[in-house]
Amino acid sequence: MTGNQAFRYERQPTARQRRFLASAAGTARSAYNWGLAGCKRRLDAGKPVPPAAEMHRLWNADQPGRSWVYGVSKCCGQEAWRDLDRAFANFWRGRKAGHPVGFPRFRRKHGRRDAFRLTGSIKVRPRSVTLPRVGGVRTKEATEKFRGRILSATVRREADRWYVSRAVEVEREDPQPVEGPVVGVDWGLKSFAVISDGTRIASPKPLTQAPRRLRPRQRLHSRKPRGSRNRRKSAAGLARLHRRMRCRRADFLHKAPTDLAKTKSVIVVEALFVQGMIRNHSLARSIADAGWSAFRRMLAYKTRWYGSQLVVGPRFYPSTQTCAACGCVQAALSLGECVFRCAACGAEIDRDLHAARNLAALVAGSSPETQNACGGDGAGRENGPAKLAPVKQEASSRQPASQRTRGNKRL
Repeated sequence: MTGNQAFRYERQPTARQRRFLASAAGTARSAYNWGLAGCKRRLDAGKPVPPAAEMHRLWNADQPGRSWVYGVSKCCGQEAWRDLDRAFANFWRGRKAGHPVGFPRFRRKHGRRDAFRLTGSIKVRPRSVTLPRVGGVRTKEATEKFRGRILSATVRREADRWYVSRAVEVEREDPQPVEGPVVGVDWGLKSFAVISDGTRIASPKPLTQAPRRLRPRQRLHSRKPRGSRNRRKSAAGLARLHRRMRCRRADFLHKAPTDLAKTKSVIVVEALFVQGMIRNHSLARSIADAGWSAFRRMLAYKTRWYGSQLVVGPRFYPSTQTCAACGCVQAALSLGECVFRCAACGAEIDRDLHAARNLAALVAGSSPETQNACGGDGAGRENGPAKLAPVKQEASSRQPASQRTRGNKRL
């Protein structure tokens, strides 16, 4: 099994290398903005957007006025135009499919996209990475030994630290199927996820716990004069704090899917409409802090790596309202109800655990809902979205459209 994998390391550049990296990132940003401005002029004139190769030719024709570009690698501009080409391709594809994607935007000098990508002669040595025109740069971590072809290296700055990510084409052995139970995973905010076997995964909530330190710093930062040295120092401190929060979230989102993929044979998750749920201004901050979409994306490729299977249930499947004992679909539950109580058979169970067990029953075939939803035993056992039909609800208990969009869940 051949696939691409990225290896990311923190770098320890010298003062001269820091200046070079900043210059290379500035060149990539300038080339991207130059290409975007030219594309907008062509679109206003009714002409098509030029491809990346054409942008490179036009840039070279106008290069005598930009002598500063000779100090960095030519890949900085080339890869920036390839990024712009992909951005326009995604924009047109989204409009055609009916899912609008934002129009490409200019990159700010002091924004988060202070990065560039290099190709060519990239070498990896113990605790160092050699890049074109940069030379050998020490890394804080020991570089892993791997076998594969290096495709590219992306250098990115986060706050006051520099990182390098190597895209490598690796050959993986076909994994052995995992011997474990079939589990359902129900998302939440009080607990990040509840598994059908009773396990609860606690969320680190980095953004929710940060306001104790984040709000005072933001308040002090807003009072400092623009353009002053104190404001630049305050901005650097805020950037370091946000970087720590991102690292905490990324560490959790990498470890939890790995544990599930290595120990569970089939994992059934629900397809949440996060973009619609985040419109709830009371819960938008907590939903964005949870990172459900990133968790599901990581779980998709980790299950392929380790030999387990991922099944995505239908978006409007009423996992919370369907009784696991008798199959009766109840009316919509309010967000404050922690216990599911069936009016038909009198069953009482924790709300989140009950939803997780209903999701697991979609594949396990251990309840009446599985026959109604799947039409048979174990339907939809493939990696990727499962083609499962939602349970038919009674006319008296059908949810309104607003509640179906938000996903009737206890958050």
